[in-house]
Order: sequence, then C-alpha cells, then structure tokens
Amino acid sequence: MNLEKFRDYCLSLKGTSEKFPFDETTLVFYVMDKMFALTDIGIFASANLKCDPELAVELRERYSAVEPGYHMNKKHWNTVLMDGSIPDKLILEWVKHSYDRVVAGLTKKGREALDQL
Repeated sequence: MNLEKFRDYCLSLKGTSEKFPFDETTLVFYVMDKMFALTDIGIFASANLKCDPELAVELRERYSAVEPGYHMNKKHWNTVLMDGSIPDKLILEWVKHSYDRVVAGLTKKGREALDQL
C-alpha cells in the first residue's frame, strides 16, 4: 500500500474530507467532521483505523501488523502497519469498515446530510 492509493480511496468515500488538525504531517480523514483514518504523510508506515471492538481484538491476534491504536482509544482503534504483510485489498476493506463505523455513529441529522451529498 502506498500513500497515494490510501488517500485516493479515503477521498472516494462519500462525504469525506481531509485535514491536518494536529501538525503538518498527520493527515486525518473525516466523514461529516468525524475522523475515521489517520496517517503520517512524512513516513507512511502505518494508519489508524476505527474498528468494532471485538473485531479489533481478532485482527490484532491474527495479524502481527495490526496493533492497538497508537495515541487512540485502544478499544475502538487499530494501528495497521504498512509493512507489506497485509494485502492492499484487505487494508482498503478495513478503511471502509472504519468509515462505516463512523457513519453509523452519526446523528440522524448527520446521516441525512450525508445522504444529500
């Protein structure tokens, strides 16, 4: 996985925007102003993705490149190392899962606004 492919996929999801809220290298992807993915653009070595808590534990046990979310709520976030051990297709599925988790948590008004885009 490379940064361009990761970024393009994130931005292809409905209602997604990108910002640098923390510093000039931490790129954060949002859906309706709620974050669903973070990565460092200086060194694209990992990405933080939101995850169902039970699935998060399962993925950490199954893949050595999946760790508890770095600087995040470890119950709900995983850090996925971009070391080549996980197929790109699977990483993109996890990005979509993260996006879907955030969309599910939006208010009714937020989901309606997203539907209007």
